[in-house]
Amino acid sequence: MPQQITGHIFSRMLAAAGPRHWWPCHNARPECRRDEIIIGAVLTQNTAWKNVEKALANLTAAKLLDLEKLARMRSEKLAPLIRPAGYFNLKARRLVAVAQFFAPGGRARFDALAGWNDLHLREALLAVYGVGPETADSILLYALDRPSFVIDAYTLRIGVRHGLFAEGTKYEEARAQFMAHTPAAVPHYNEYHALLVWVGHHFCKPTPLCADCPLARRDCCAGPEAWRWVRERSKAPNKKP
Repeated sequence: MPQQITGHIFSRMLAAAGPRHWWPCHNARPECRRDEIIIGAVLTQNTAWKNVEKALANLTAAKLLDLEKLARMRSEKLAPLIRPAGYFNLKARRLVAVAQFFAPGGRARFDALAGWNDLHLREALLAVYGVGPETADSILLYALDRPSFVIDAYTLRIGVRHGLFAEGTKYEEARAQFMAHTPAAVPHYNEYHALLVWVGHHFCKPTPLCADCPLARRDCCAGPEAWRWVRERSKAPNKKP
């Protein structure tokens, strides 16, 4: 994965979409925004963001968009409020577990966690019930301002199609490659991931729409085989891969 290619991809996406201003939050205060992002990162598992927004609105109305409060709740009391996000019983248990990690006994420990290094904090998050790599990295990057690149299904699809990594590449390998070949800065990781989501949502679908995609260019493909694949589908955008 040459760094020059990842640079071209970023530039093309940014020129086409502009800054994405992700993660979207309704709270302006830093500590409230942090809690909202962490809660949203759990709720967005396996569902569309519009459903998450409904669940967040319910929590806001109940004055429960607060990790200290959630850490003291029973999951069965929380579940009805987050029903719009789907898998609400499961996500309620996960949300309480995450809240208890950040606010054990109902008291936030963000000041203490600030002293943990990135690797230690990531490993601890991954040990929390219901927290997988994508959720952990979303929390680290967007809520805690740690340089941890987020990989999702869109990123894997785009990466394979553009020759950045091989078919079947797993999360940790893809993450390591992106972190090795993109500038290690929180704002850059933030914007890069958000732009990949935008491209994946609008163009790099299971049936690709390459003809209109800003990444359908030779300088965004890591090798001639990937470029031939993209160029062919640019001529026939509705053809299945």
